[in-house]
Amino acid sequence: MACHSGTKIEPGDPRYEPLRRGFNSRWLGARPDYIRLPRSRDEVRQALQEAVGEPAAPERSRITVRSGGHCYEDFVCSPDVRVIIDMSLMDGVYADDAMDAVCMEAGATIGHLYKKLYQATGQALPGGSCPTVGLGGHVAGGGFGLLSRQYGLTVDYLHAVEVAVVDEAGGVELVTATRDDVDPDLKDLWWAHTGGGGGNFGIVTRMWFRDLPQAPRSVLLASGGWKWAEVDEDRFRRIVGNFGAFFDRHRGGPGDAYADLFAILLLTHASRPEIGLIAQIDADVPNARDLIVAFEREINRGVERELHPLTEAFGEHAAFAVSEASGEPAGLFAGERRELPALPWKVISRVMGAPKPNDKCGKYKSAYMRRPLPPEQVTALWRGLTEDRETPREAVVQIDSYGSAVNRVRPEETAMAQRDSIMKLQHQIYWPQDQDGTDHLRWIRTLYRDMYPGGVPVPGETTDGCYINYPDLDLSDPAWNTSGVPWSTLYYGGNYPRLQRTKRRWDPRDVFRHGQSIEP
Repeated sequence: MACHSGTKIEPGDPRYEPLRRGFNSRWLGARPDYIRLPRSRDEVRQALQEAVGEPAAPERSRITVRSGGHCYEDFVCSPDVRVIIDMSLMDGVYADDAMDAVCMEAGATIGHLYKKLYQATGQALPGGSCPTVGLGGHVAGGGFGLLSRQYGLTVDYLHAVEVAVVDEAGGVELVTATRDDVDPDLKDLWWAHTGGGGGNFGIVTRMWFRDLPQAPRSVLLASGGWKWAEVDEDRFRRIVGNFGAFFDRHRGGPGDAYADLFAILLLTHASRPEIGLIAQIDADVPNARDLIVAFEREINRGVERELHPLTEAFGEHAAFAVSEASGEPAGLFAGERRELPALPWKVISRVMGAPKPNDKCGKYKSAYMRRPLPPEQVTALWRGLTEDRETPREAVVQIDSYGSAVNRVRPEETAMAQRDSIMKLQHQIYWPQDQDGTDHLRWIRTLYRDMYPGGVPVPGETTDGCYINYPDLDLSDPAWNTSGVPWSTLYYGGNYPRLQRTKRRWDPRDVFRHGQSIEP
């Protein structure tokens, strides 16, 4: 039924089953009393007020919020959840003259947002590459994507945020906080949504962005892969070492010709056909085509094996294996031997990512790298990725380039503490929903533990913790984190005390909580 607090979906409604679960089919245990779908800010406020006022058993009392449903852990969908407030009907993107900014509602997905923003303004938001991710959670966790070396993180453009918050008496109000608020509590609330993570302070309803960059007129997108059958340990070390050394040299300082180039190295399990390499650069960058050619040459130095077209999906980046079969032009790393087409930005925003089928379970981990991977990390990678080659394993350690415009912002200016890294790793593994995941979890946990002393990428000279938008409950488990460094430091560095202060001020009842929520 529909009312002033939004549509209420209860068990028995045909919409209940698909709406009770998120993107990761590993989490199917949530059977909330109901799911609420508000359509406006006022309906969000009323829905939250009703949910807070309802009686609840302690073991089943959580109220959770979902914008896109891509949370990797059970922060939204778990047996202790009583109510899910789903923001997907709030997906507006429009110019707000009064705020002198572009307003985006929390339920807009990345793909929907890019299309509407580009068509209406010609602008781009430097955000993620999976089109079904919801904006609310993506922004709260910092936001990162293909344009980030050129333009920075998503939150670097966040001017204001509107949040439904619950006070100590249980009352709900809508609060708007801006970057330039003179009230320190409001300034903290804005700041907390620039990397503090979703599900911590309230329900984000709307966000306003200023000074967004114009979208590239076109980009050069190149992809290719080395066949695993042709890669021995020495070549593997050269690929990983060349990639790290390249972005160590090209951190994006003044005069760096590669400041705007973004690249991904996809280190798959050896049971897969190939290791992947993807690169993108604005076609208007001087000598862009020559830069792409030289980039391939640098990464392939000492490997001396031809890069072939990618033949399969990699993790969450299926559509990067762009081919004629997709109806779009293909760009293949092949030096001067092949013309590299310039793809209009509207094409890139369509093919940059693709959701996996909702019948897959997944586990994810992350690490920021301030330096290239040291030899012992590469050894652990080689051993893990070549373990039991005969057993098919849908696994990849994805290394994204970082730095450049990202690192021009001081760590304290936003809640994103990691502002001097050159690469970011995402360790991923997937398995069918009907398959026991024990061995897959063992594999990724063992690989991760073997890569980092103490089992986690402790902030230091080489590594700098983890990305909150790739949450990992193992960071809280002393069986897997033996470093003595808490999960909160791994995500937030020195910014955590300010996030705790903001939590105490804006969520004094700890309504918004999960397995790694900010501790009040």
